[in-house]
Amino acid sequence: MSPIAIEADSPPQSRTFMRRFAGAPLPWIMPVIVVIGIFYLYPVIDVFRLSFTNATLIGDTQDYTLGSIVNALSSPQLPDILWATLIFVGGSVIGQQILGLAVAVTVIRGEKRGLFGTTILRTTALIAWVVPGIAGGIIWQMLFSEAPYGALNSILRLMHMPTVAWLSDPAIAPWSTLISNIWRGTAFSMVVMYAALKAIDPSLYEAAEVDGATASQQFFFVTLPQLRAAILVNMILITIQTVNTFDAIITLTGGGPGRATEVISLYVFNIVFRNYDLSGGSVLSVLMLIISLGLAFVYASFLPKEEEQ
Repeated sequence: MSPIAIEADSPPQSRTFMRRFAGAPLPWIMPVIVVIGIFYLYPVIDVFRLSFTNATLIGDTQDYTLGSIVNALSSPQLPDILWATLIFVGGSVIGQQILGLAVAVTVIRGEKRGLFGTTILRTTALIAWVVPGIAGGIIWQMLFSEAPYGALNSILRLMHMPTVAWLSDPAIAPWSTLISNIWRGTAFSMVVMYAALKAIDPSLYEAAEVDGATASQQFFFVTLPQLRAAILVNMILITIQTVNTFDAIITLTGGGPGRATEVISLYVFNIVFRNYDLSGGSVLSVLMLIISLGLAFVYASFLPKEEEQ
């Protein structure tokens, strides 16, 4: 029996209720609101609540106090942690954006010319994306290893070049973590840029060629302006993802040597699960949330408005 037939057979009051239900948006989105509220909003609210307590992982009682906020934000390690986070996030965003765009442009141009290997290139880039962070850290730990079997130093020895202390030098270790994170995140940027490049109107390039624009001029004056929204959205997603990255670092360097590669997400992990300080970790988690939202709003302010599109 069709829905129309069921409605015709229903009493008048039921038909009136069904019409009101069909036209009201709230009943349809209510399940989504409930799911988001339980699984996303409630944990955030609880983190805010815990940041005003002295809760620990091994304590049964907790009192409300501002001492946890003062202690966490006045920690002498925090400025160095934030600086390491700034280098890690900024370098990752720039590196993943540039490499992702370069791979996407290469794949697009290869597909237009029917070159062999574009599918292999695209698939190879995606492999890094599906590798879990822990596994990626272990892979790069073996590549950067300063033992005789370390892959990168072995290549340097074959080329009669001095070896590099990839993971034991405090000045080089941050760049090693940066390289591993760029390797892993480039695939996501490539996918975003590839979709955006596919959406560009080909007539824009035809008009540019008629005007005599070179390939570089077409890239800077046609491609990049058309990718503005995609680049900014990608930057928002990369930034939030990178601020929360700690799994690859904990297996690659463990935050060392010293604290040279300890970013804020790893710092929160250590505070909560090694110091058992749940309230201090909550304060720092709120700080991470503020940093992520602040950067996201800054990026979003540069998004093209509707009248500019």
